Amino acid sequence: MIWINGVLVSPGDRSLYGERMLRGHRVWDPYRSKFAALAHLGYGVDLPPSLRVLYLGAAHGTTVSHIADYVECVYAVEIAPRPMQDLLSLARQRGNIVSIMGDATRPEEYAPLLERVDLLYQDVASPCQAEIASAHRVFLKEGGLLLLMVKTRSIDTTADPDEVTRGVIEEISPSYRLKAVVPLDPYHRDHRALVCEGVK
Repeated sequence: MIWINGVLVSPGDRSLYGERMLRGHRVWDPYRSKFAALAHLGYGVDLPPSLRVLYLGAAHGTTVSHIADYVECVYAVEIAPRPMQDLLSLARQRGNIVSIMGDATRPEEYAPLLERVDLLYQDVASPCQAEIASAHRVFLKEGGLLLLMVKTRSIDTTADPDEVTRGVIEEISPSYRLKAVVPLDPYHRDHRALVCEGVK
């Protein structure tokens, strides 16, 4: 990942959604992207040009666009029609984004469109976040990474965020080996990033 004077950026010659430009690069704001927040907190993931990414919960494509600046291909899954319009527009501009309108709780419906990937990134507001991660393990290469952005309030609005996170970790443990738990404060309140490796 590229840093310029302490600012996280991605390669790009023009702004795509109103973000600042810095020396021919697009500024990647940690307050708008949990992936960027994770990097700012010291847990950034290398994004080599050969990487293939499956992104669940792509929304309007803000973070997708930055990841696509680095990697070979991003499969971007989103269920909501309005964000999908923006995602489709982005995909038309970028040859390495495959936009998929689908329900992340039903991966079998879009499985024929996918291949095995090096990185699984999940940012889905659902009480079924652990189940979604486990169901998508089949698409992750051996030794691949899962970045799971646990939206604790989407799972339980009243429980302690750390308790909710422990429950998610326990549920995904048959499929993933935990490497780090990273609270995303001050960028994203009540969110925890789980950095995991797929297990055999």
